[in-house]
Amino acid sequence: MNTIFNDSEKLNINGIIDFVLIIVGIILINVLVFILLKRKVIRITSVSLSVLLIVSHILKFEYLYNLLLFVFIALIIISIFTNLSTIREFIVNKTNLKKKNKEGINKKNDVEKIFNRDSLYATINETTLYLSKHKIGAIMTFEKKDKLDGYMKNGTIINAPVCFELLITIFYPGTRLHDGAVIIRGNSIVAASVYYSPTTKPLIGKYGSRHRASIGISEQCDAVTIVVSEETGRISIAYNGEIQSYSSDQFIKVFENLMNEDDVSFTGE
Repeated sequence: MNTIFNDSEKLNINGIIDFVLIIVGIILINVLVFILLKRKVIRITSVSLSVLLIVSHILKFEYLYNLLLFVFIALIIISIFTNLSTIREFIVNKTNLKKKNKEGINKKNDVEKIFNRDSLYATINETTLYLSKHKIGAIMTFEKKDKLDGYMKNGTIINAPVCFELLITIFYPGTRLHDGAVIIRGNSIVAASVYYSPTTKPLIGKYGSRHRASIGISEQCDAVTIVVSEETGRISIAYNGEIQSYSSDQFIKVFENLMNEDDVSFTGE
């Protein structure tokens, strides 16, 4: 009796193992079908045959099970061979995507290594002093953590390195881009002729449209904005909903502090 019971128990365990393996195999095959083969007919047929296979195995219809298994395997083989181009394209695209991601990371690291903040600040200092001396109105917004992509939509995409000559040309009176702001990300001018919604809060003193717009953008994000007055050549910096004016010697130090640190209080002259 013990021998019979043990043999019966072994048969039950083997049956359970076989059933689990069949389920796992069918699931894996269907996953591959759904990933590699895009035609709905093949997917539906694969799922239908899988269900019939499981049912016939449970009900122990061996003849039907063997027949369905043969049809199922034949379907998968035929589908793979008739869709080799699609499968090959899928694999190639995945490989290229991984390669691009890797190249993108490397490129980003290279850009970070090349990016020289001191050089950028020197260019901005030279540009701002020139604009101030010649009383050329300007707004330069420098992106920090908050992305400004949404504001760029109403401007003109530039995507050019920050340089003195280009900034002076953009803001020179009479050019098509001089009226709005430029947005600078890292060491690139990403957009020009960008318009911001001006602040609605009351201001003490005389502030023009550029100053109100610079305060408006500073209320919406953590960007730092340099403003040069067209009437007086006055240099101001807008940040965190506030604006302060600075002397030509003082402004660059405050600007660097605001760009390099998260929370910096600043005062005017």
